[in-house]
Amino acid sequence: MANENVVIRFSDVTFEYGHNKPILLEASFSLRNGSKIALMGQNGAGKSSLFKLITGENKPSEGELYITPKDLSIAIAKQVIPQEMMELDVREYFATAFTEKKYNLDKLIKDVFEVVNVNLPLEKKIREFSGGQQARLLLAYALIQNPDILLLDEPTNNLDQQGIEHLTGFLMMYEKTCIVISHDAEFLNAFTDGVLYLDVFTHKIEQYTGNYYDVVEEIAARIERENQQNARMEAEMKKKRSQAEVFAHKGGKLRAVAKRMREAVEEAEESIVEVRREDKTIRDFNIPVQEFDSFFDGKIVTISSVTAFKNHKPVQKPLELVVRKNTHVLIAGPNGIGKSTFLEKISSNQAEGVSIAKEVKAGYYKQDFSDFNYEQRAFDALRDAMEKYDEHILRATAASFLLDGKALDNEIGALSEGQKGLLSFCRLVLMRPGLLILDEPTNHINFRHLPIIAKALDHYQGTMLMVSHIPDFVKQIRFDHTIDLSQI
Repeated sequence: MANENVVIRFSDVTFEYGHNKPILLEASFSLRNGSKIALMGQNGAGKSSLFKLITGENKPSEGELYITPKDLSIAIAKQVIPQEMMELDVREYFATAFTEKKYNLDKLIKDVFEVVNVNLPLEKKIREFSGGQQARLLLAYALIQNPDILLLDEPTNNLDQQGIEHLTGFLMMYEKTCIVISHDAEFLNAFTDGVLYLDVFTHKIEQYTGNYYDVVEEIAARIERENQQNARMEAEMKKKRSQAEVFAHKGGKLRAVAKRMREAVEEAEESIVEVRREDKTIRDFNIPVQEFDSFFDGKIVTISSVTAFKNHKPVQKPLELVVRKNTHVLIAGPNGIGKSTFLEKISSNQAEGVSIAKEVKAGYYKQDFSDFNYEQRAFDALRDAMEKYDEHILRATAASFLLDGKALDNEIGALSEGQKGLLSFCRLVLMRPGLLILDEPTNHINFRHLPIIAKALDHYQGTMLMVSHIPDFVKQIRFDHTIDLSQI
């Protein structure tokens, strides 16, 4: 529970990301010690940039940011492990969390592993772990520092249901200050007591008490009040304009009355409220399917065996399955079982016991977006995906995924994680694949978009292999087969 001591205070903070790219404009808010706060906002609004302001990695362009007292420690669990750390082993990775050498590092790691409910070998390289295991490592990396302020950036990405439940329980009991970026409303509502809402349109921070659903209801009520107020003002102004026209034509002293009425209308126009704009949602879309020659036999993927990891060792078991056109397959199992490895090897046609028909074009949604060239412009990545380039189609499709001209002109590395996810779906639409390979396609995606994405995948008439740990998302999509790697 929060106490009366303020630990973070923003006073008229303005921050720009590069030239003429405002993230915050005169943001003012304060957080008390022990608060558990959800940081919400549309993809690309600048939530991760706000975290970097708190950690000191970013500096305000204007205004003041206070951390009280100054010696408070801050740790952040980022969305992804930096590429430069992927070649470290677990012990080396955790050693980088401290400025001084820790002689009891192995014990500290063991203790924090119990908190995040994982048991991993300390000599294994970070890149060898699954996305879910890396998510637990990110959280453990922050917690091992025993910070006064804990910042969590999309902590449920790649976590299986057991991992999400364990993390939720931990945060419910957590007594220190915690700020969480997440698009998982149910997760947030279980433990947060307030919301900071970063408005992508005004670049202001709005502070609310209560959970996200309370905030959505409050915003909707405010929009309705503002619309009603404007409607009353418009009606009144229309009436006054009409009367002014009548008086102006009567001449004499009535012309002076008409002038005063026009002035009153001008004053009323200035009092029209700018109605709060809500987050945009992507438009309904379909993923077109590759066209095959009439003599194609319809066998997209043939599986004779699958490989899973048991106690960190690969185990191969036979499985006879022919996946034909318009067939959806769910790959299931807990974190670390090998689901992502299985999909990645299939995407490169290197999975032992799995073959893709030569004619098939595969579209791959990789959970960490590492298949993108981060130095390439987003526009060029989409152009490369098109069999027949058409700029109008490219830009119109991108706009439906909230990727405007400014976003398309950016290097992919400069996009937010959520924008990279939308770019991935846009690329799949333009590619027209015969096989979709989707590894955690809900990662980093605003939950407002998820029903639309689920609908598109449910209606997809090609072949689909998908991994997802989000039950509410999975149940909205037709699946014809499930391969549970934990059961082989």
